[in-house]
Amino acid sequence: MSIVVSAIGQGLLWGILGIGLFLTFRVLDFPDMTVEGSFPLGASVSVAAITHGVDPLLSLVLAFGAGMLAGLATGLLYTKGKVPVLLAGILVMTALYSINQHILGRANLSLLNQPNLFKNKLLAALPPYFDSVFVGVGAIIVIAGLLMWFLQTNLGQAFIATGDNEIMAQSLGVHTDAMKNMGLMVANGLVGLSGGLIAQNNGYADVNQGIGVIVIGLAAIIIGEVVFGELTLNQRLIATALGSILYRFVLLIVLGLGFGDEDLKLISAVVLAVMLMVPTFEQRFKMKQALKKGLEMTKEADSHE
Repeated sequence: MSIVVSAIGQGLLWGILGIGLFLTFRVLDFPDMTVEGSFPLGASVSVAAITHGVDPLLSLVLAFGAGMLAGLATGLLYTKGKVPVLLAGILVMTALYSINQHILGRANLSLLNQPNLFKNKLLAALPPYFDSVFVGVGAIIVIAGLLMWFLQTNLGQAFIATGDNEIMAQSLGVHTDAMKNMGLMVANGLVGLSGGLIAQNNGYADVNQGIGVIVIGLAAIIIGEVVFGELTLNQRLIATALGSILYRFVLLIVLGLGFGDEDLKLISAVVLAVMLMVPTFEQRFKMKQALKKGLEMTKEADSHE
């Protein structure tokens, strides 16, 4: 039971990263590699701030702000510097590796004997692993609720239009470069927040924490879309969080089959590849079914003649 609860809690905390990536990958149509740098940046800022006496909750605000700055750097490189999309993210991600080391002062930093969000009296009174579920549910509700409200505003609609059809959005007077910068800032802010929460939950921050996180975020998005099918934009935000939980259960099953922790990155890549291919297989199956039905109808018509 504790393993299941832990998987749900971890899935919710990682789901925040998935929602952040959803904003760039799906809404803005921007393949953002910055997340592999902004995730450990959020973790590093949060842990370093706590070790310097900052309140754990305030450290998460700082983690969110640091992630926003990382997203802004990528946005400016792309919109003002005209650096290609992928390269802009990779450049910022690479630079953040050194920045994270300077923030931590070493390769990793522990929160041993330090306060954190999961050690407060309210959460400490909960059964084991329920603290991450409590925090994760609360964070997802607040974040998803704010984003749902934002996407219904004029600014939110301009943001969506930029991702759907940039030329059309520009013809309507939308400053698409500003929308891209804003989207990258909010998305990476959420990624940094997720990094800070997970670092506090794990009890440490490491400069290498960001390796492969983009695959985890994409897996949450794709699994949510494949499992829950056609959804509205607001519903897809929740589906992404649920997809993150399902992804954690997939990892549990795979680990139960005898695979080790060193195989997790490989498993993540395989799971994502399979989920990405599912729509293609479904489309081919439907085409074959339609062709078969058409042939049957043709044969039936010939027989009547």
